Amino acid sequence: MPTKEKKQKAPKAKAKEKAKEESAIQKLRIRVSAYEHKILDNSVKQIIDTALRYDAKILGPVPLPTSIKKYTVNRSAFIYKNAREQFEIRIHKRLIDILNPTAKVIEALTNMSLPSGVNIDVKMM
Repeated sequence: MPTKEKKQKAPKAKAKEKAKEESAIQKLRIRVSAYEHKILDNSVKQIIDTALRYDAKILGPVPLPTSIKKYTVNRSAFIYKNAREQFEIRIHKRLIDILNPTAKVIEALTNMSLPSGVNIDVKMM
């Protein structure tokens, strides 16, 4: 006698509901990068304080991997051409998500002045 297995529709229905909820949530994804980590941390703190002033929900700051660019240069051009120097540039990055940003939050973030050397990428998701 074959047994009848009941199909579970509950997990699929929950997954669809969860996908709808996630698609309804708007995110303002801010990616901040700088050469000096102290300046970067101060500017991230300033961004978070500005967003919290307008009761925005924040995820982060999430530290992203530091990218390191290394350059090798000859010390001498002729006799000691095997002698070399190495230099490196470290780029520190942070990621901040602001959930369901209001117009006031976006306006406050655009009017904010940050120190030079800090790069900001803003995406609406």
